[in-house]
Amino acid sequence: MGWQAVRITADTNLLVRFVVRDDPAQAATAFKILTQAEFLVMPLPCLCELAWVLGRIYKFPRDRIASAIRILTDSANAVTDMAAVEAGLRVHDVGGDFADGVIAAAGSAMGADMFVSFDRKAIERIAGLGIAARHADALS
Repeated sequence: MGWQAVRITADTNLLVRFVVRDDPAQAATAFKILTQAEFLVMPLPCLCELAWVLGRIYKFPRDRIASAIRILTDSANAVTDMAAVEAGLRVHDVGGDFADGVIAAAGSAMGADMFVSFDRKAIERIAGLGIAARHADALS
């Protein structure tokens, strides 16, 4: 099958194989699919899972996780919510969770007035992005 004419949605395991390369055959297949697809859709949950798997399972350092996400999303055929990805990376780069930034930015884009959490550090980091953020107890 010619991958150039295929539009795919990548599952997390495909991205993990591409980045980690712990299974040479699957890594080669992932590389071929991801680089040759006409366009490669990477939904936000998939990228959040990728960040978590690379950090928790494979013990990648934070800078290597960010680099992997940037390489994937910067590719010419990548399709994703780049505003949310950039917010996630900014939170990740200052020591927070990639997913917190993604969640806050995606929620804001969908019309939310503020990010609400019990996690004080996440609130501080999200507020640093210019997104209104409050502790849940402050709203009760």
